[in-house]
Amino acid sequence: MQTLFSPSVSSSDVTEPSLQTSKSTPSPSVIRLWRPSAQRNLRNQWSKLVPLKEKWSSASSSGRTHATNLVNSYLSRRYMPGINLGVLKDMPNIRETAIIKLALQQELHQKRLLSSYKEMVGVVSQMISISNSMRSFVKGPTGSPLIQYLSNNREDGDNGDCGGVPVFKFFSISDFENLAKELVQMFGLELILKRMVLIELLSIISEESKPDTDEYCWSDELYPGELDDLSACNLYSEQTSEPVLPRVNGWKSSDSVDRRVNSQPDPKALEVFLTIWLQEVNIDSLRIDDIFVIVNEEMKIRLV
Repeated sequence: MQTLFSPSVSSSDVTEPSLQTSKSTPSPSVIRLWRPSAQRNLRNQWSKLVPLKEKWSSASSSGRTHATNLVNSYLSRRYMPGINLGVLKDMPNIRETAIIKLALQQELHQKRLLSSYKEMVGVVSQMISISNSMRSFVKGPTGSPLIQYLSNNREDGDNGDCGGVPVFKFFSISDFENLAKELVQMFGLELILKRMVLIELLSIISEESKPDTDEYCWSDELYPGELDDLSACNLYSEQTSEPVLPRVNGWKSSDSVDRRVNSQPDPKALEVFLTIWLQEVNIDSLRIDDIFVIVNEEMKIRLV
């Protein structure tokens, strides 16, 4: 099965895909049978990527809102003992009651933030599955009109690309796969960067609300089954037995990410975490638009 991220990816990088293209060109009759089904399959697969892109945007935006609410509840609770309550100061247990309420809010926003993150993991997983399903493999005898769409080769010598011939006008299957791979790589890198922000926020909150508990580490599972989900996204390193390290596209780091200098950062530091989440530095929106325009023009359809 082809993957856009290597299963044995190192902890600091994402590797290039290994795309196989058959060297010999099939006969014209085989191409005539293969091309309409390949075109249909590619249209179907690319049309699935559009709503996933929108689903990511929605989950990322919701995550930013939940993260902001989490930070605000944390700061309010942190500074509650020193706040001048004015005429409310003489009310029995007013501070304690407020702190309990804020703690409940923190827990709620934390769950919602994790839910948004989990949704983004699902988006990347689905993108990879779609990107690995762009080849069309002939089912049965060569002259059969039946075409089976598979992500793995079930016929000897059939690479699913009909010898690299153009599917529509110019692009081969590999060309479409490379464009999809470019999309997936952006979202995969951004996902793992958001995971770093998420762990930092969860560690801060847990230290304040549950000081006796251990802080979150990079190798921890943030929700049940998360490591399996990251493995499906090829964002989990078998070499280090933990998720790959985050990085900004074009920049590599071998530093550990679970080394935390200040257990109680000031509000400006927390604002930086929220800004990192919002900016999506690994996602080039203009390039994504360009990719869909290229695909639209090649397929002569309107995806977006």
